[in-house]
Amino acid sequence: MGAAPTPPAGRPAPRARRPAPNARPLDVRGRMPSVRTVLGLLAALAACGAVAFLGYCVYFDRKRRGDPAIRRRLRDKRRAQQRKAEGPGAQLWDPAKNEKLQELFLQEIRMGQLWLSRGECQLGVEHLSTALLVCGQPQELLKVFKHTLPPQVFEMLLHKIPLICQVSPYLIVFPKGTHKKPY
Repeated sequence: MGAAPTPPAGRPAPRARRPAPNARPLDVRGRMPSVRTVLGLLAALAACGAVAFLGYCVYFDRKRRGDPAIRRRLRDKRRAQQRKAEGPGAQLWDPAKNEKLQELFLQEIRMGQLWLSRGECQLGVEHLSTALLVCGQPQELLKVFKHTLPPQVFEMLLHKIPLICQVSPYLIVFPKGTHKKPY
């Protein structure tokens, strides 16, 4: 336990300074930190925060993917959607995927137009009702028919709809209140 170190010759002993209450923070050497230093620290903090956030995301993503309860909920949700799509009133086939049905639809539309142009309204309505039967969107087709067909031909087609539904009640989906099913 020796004596306190003495200052070198020619220099006075340093005095202990007390910082003023409103003084600015100083660095280790007693100077003000530069803007470059402050920006470097902020950049380092931002980089650390970004790495921590990405680590958090990866951790919880792996946890979520490995959780059997989440997989079971997704599977149940998909099954419920399939059951809803296969429920009553759903179409038995998808005409957009079946080329033969598309060809049949187009052929029946052409034949209906041909018979209507020749003045044979009854035969034209027969073909148009068959096209309505195989159409993927019968409501839209009815709207088109309403605007393009003469009113008396459109009325004949509307009277034909209950007969179409007797053939296959699940092929055409009508909005509530516009048509009653035959049974």
